[in-house]
Amino acid sequence: MSEMRFTDQHEWVRVDGDVATIGITDYAQGQLGDVVYVELPAVGKQVEQDKEAAVVESVKAASEVYAPISGEVVAVNDALADTPGKVNEAPTGDGWFFKVKIKDKKELDALMDEAAYQKYVEGLA
Repeated sequence: MSEMRFTDQHEWVRVDGDVATIGITDYAQGQLGDVVYVELPAVGKQVEQDKEAAVVESVKAASEVYAPISGEVVAVNDALADTPGKVNEAPTGDGWFFKVKIKDKKELDALMDEAAYQKYVEGLA
């Protein structure tokens, strides 16, 4: 099982070899409400850590999704175009946004592990 890491902007990353799958957390989707649209980056695009990489829109608001790690986008979750609600149903599963070929694994050190993220979220309540 690959370890998940988290940002303070509520993105998650799951690393498998040199590819990272990225999405938003359950907390983030809960704050957004019903997701109605997701704008994903193009395959081949270079994304930079902490920079905008995607946009998610809900009935409440539009929000940027920041890349938790730098790299080249190698896949996007095309299913979200037709069923953006997958982000609400399974934010860390079928609701993933995009995958990147990792540029520098050291960037993962700046991210929180699951325990630290849970503590962070509890502090927001």
